[in-house]
Amino acid sequence: MPFPIEQKLVIGISSSALFDLSESDKVFREQGEEVYRQFQEQHLEDVLEKGVAFPFIRRFLNLNTHFSDIEPVEVVLLSRNSPETGLRVFRSIQHYGLKITRAAFFSGASPFSYNDAFNLSLFLSANKDDVQNAVNAGFPAGLVLDTHIEDDVNDNELRLAFDFDGVIADDEAEKVFQETGSLDAFQKEETVKRLEPLHKGPLTGLFQRIAFYQQLESERHQADPAFKKMLKIAIVTARNAPAHERMVNTLKSWHISVDEAFFLGGIEKKRVLEVMKPHIYFDDQLVHLHQIDNIPMVHIPFGVTNGKSD
Repeated sequence: MPFPIEQKLVIGISSSALFDLSESDKVFREQGEEVYRQFQEQHLEDVLEKGVAFPFIRRFLNLNTHFSDIEPVEVVLLSRNSPETGLRVFRSIQHYGLKITRAAFFSGASPFSYNDAFNLSLFLSANKDDVQNAVNAGFPAGLVLDTHIEDDVNDNELRLAFDFDGVIADDEAEKVFQETGSLDAFQKEETVKRLEPLHKGPLTGLFQRIAFYQQLESERHQADPAFKKMLKIAIVTARNAPAHERMVNTLKSWHISVDEAFFLGGIEKKRVLEVMKPHIYFDDQLVHLHQIDNIPMVHIPFGVTNGKSD
């Protein structure tokens, strides 16, 4: 019997992140709501093109195929569309065979206040205001950036990459660097506190839910050595030795493990990400994201690097 939603790893996705809505959005902006409604009705049978987050969502849902008895992950569609205009979105979901059955349509309103109702560990949207509203209210959310992506349909492994400070952990260490402008001061502070775990960041809850899925895969692999794990997690951080130790100890204190960790110490992250080819990459600093091409990217607007000091 499938898990109740309270026990699942649940991601909320907006239609603007899942599909390319540039054409219909242009109609809405230039001609208004009524013409937009007519446009969607007239194009009801026209399948929407894949959006930036589509490759990630397809593979994320595919994780259930190895655990079909419990289906531990789920995706919920949260859309600014009305139920009527949202019909085209659902037709496209069905066309691509995505197993998304739960949805909420808000007729123009921001959907973030329902994050807890659906037990979301993350809300992804291409609407900057919706993401910022969610983050301001304390919900985990990320802005899917407009990026050209290619989806290899023969590649079913799901590769997720994360920055560390300001994403998985809070930005305590980043504040030291921002306030002093000194890498030496940052390294010294992190060395002194190497055994002291950092506080949780905006995506800690997501990471902890992912860890549960990793446990399921590990148990299956132990029972069946031929079982091939589908999920790979990597951390790509500007930290390097000796600041690496506090990060490792923080993850260990949360009982979280990763498959790969890159302590780059000033090397451009794109050099690693272009080899790894993650299906989504999360970072709180746009300066890093703007250096990367052809990889689905999510900006986490959190902490001191985004104009907040608390």
